[in-house]
Amino acid sequence: MPAEGYDILIVDDEKNIRKTLSMILSSEGYQTEEASTAKEALQKLREKEFDLILLDVRLPDDDGIRLIDDIKTISPSSHIIMISGHANVQNAVEAIKKGAYDFFEKPLDRERVLLSIRHSIERKNLYEELISIKKMKGEDEILGKSEKILEVLQTLNKVAPTNARVFITGESGTGKELAAKYIHQNSRRRQFPFIKVNCAAIPSELIESELFGYEKGAFSGASDTKKGLIELADRGTLFLDEIADMSLNAQAKILRVIQTGEFSRLGSEKFQKVDIRVIAATNKDIKALISEGKFREDLFFRINVVSVHMPALRERKEDLPIFVQTFIQDICRENGLVKKEISEEALKKLMEYDWPGNVRELKNVIESLVILSDKEITTDDLPDFIEEKIEHNYSNSLKKTKEDLERRLILDALEKSDWIISRAAKILGLERTTLHKRLKALGITRQNTKE
Repeated sequence: MPAEGYDILIVDDEKNIRKTLSMILSSEGYQTEEASTAKEALQKLREKEFDLILLDVRLPDDDGIRLIDDIKTISPSSHIIMISGHANVQNAVEAIKKGAYDFFEKPLDRERVLLSIRHSIERKNLYEELISIKKMKGEDEILGKSEKILEVLQTLNKVAPTNARVFITGESGTGKELAAKYIHQNSRRRQFPFIKVNCAAIPSELIESELFGYEKGAFSGASDTKKGLIELADRGTLFLDEIADMSLNAQAKILRVIQTGEFSRLGSEKFQKVDIRVIAATNKDIKALISEGKFREDLFFRINVVSVHMPALRERKEDLPIFVQTFIQDICRENGLVKKEISEEALKKLMEYDWPGNVRELKNVIESLVILSDKEITTDDLPDFIEEKIEHNYSNSLKKTKEDLERRLILDALEKSDWIISRAAKILGLERTTLHKRLKALGITRQNTKE
């Protein structure tokens, strides 16, 4: 396995050990950096993601085994190999339980250490490949090459490696959940849970027990203790979908979790620490809800650290052919069908439709077309409502074009007649009463208009 491009952090208070390991690993093609203390190591991890960390058990300012927890919080995807000159079996077992990949005693056996490093990186690569395969299936992939979606991706790529809270807006079906998953999968928390809470789907009287969990006997029917979704999301990402539908009482408790990093189960006075990244989304006008007293402004300020707006499909129609081809391919594969094509005329009709349900509506239509059509999807296969809506839009467009032309002609006649209605009517070949009606219908007004 080529070692180029793999970053290893060596954490040991002995300079000779660090230099020896760095020289050996560099000769194998690895990129190395060094740290002599826990504080220095954690700072480097905040600045850069390492594939592997060689960590001494005893450091001048902290215990190496205890430090595993901090490392996993900052950089969960980094593998850790422990090294020690004062180790025992208990230390090794504890380190492995905490998430270390391997444990070696000093003096180090060069070949054993190199073999363990290779195996560790191979295992890490396998995980990354599984994530890539999942993305290739289109389950968690944001499709499109339009300027609007590239701007969104640029923002997501900047914010994903951080712990910043993100507020995603957009109409239903634009891919807000997809954006949230993209952030999680490209973050340092990707190996930990992504927990989605559909605030609109959970009844208001149940939302708190779902979020915070409850102790046995907390209320009638609470026969066992249950962990809430917040607790299940620990070290990962909590996605609050349709947060605008959350009750004000639940909003207040979520605000406390964000502010303090603590929560308590229903029926318990004990507060527990939790480390979560909150991503929220809504398809509603949140500022209007704040004005109406239906959403807490202080919570909005907390969740709106970075704002991302998912554009409607009608705003990026140049991406529609990409969606269509991807959906056709995926649906054919999932249903064991021979790959189907779509005619240019049918694709053009799909482009003319405005897709009020956005990508979700498009996918449903394509699935129906793939299943019901023959070898090629043609205009004859398209549902009637698409043609009807296109004709309606065309009729409205034609009406607007006619009104715009009429408005220009009337304004031109009025200017030429110094806005004297009778003269303008004569230029246009209209009765004065008729012109008055058209002025009113088109909303054309001017103070001191003369008859």
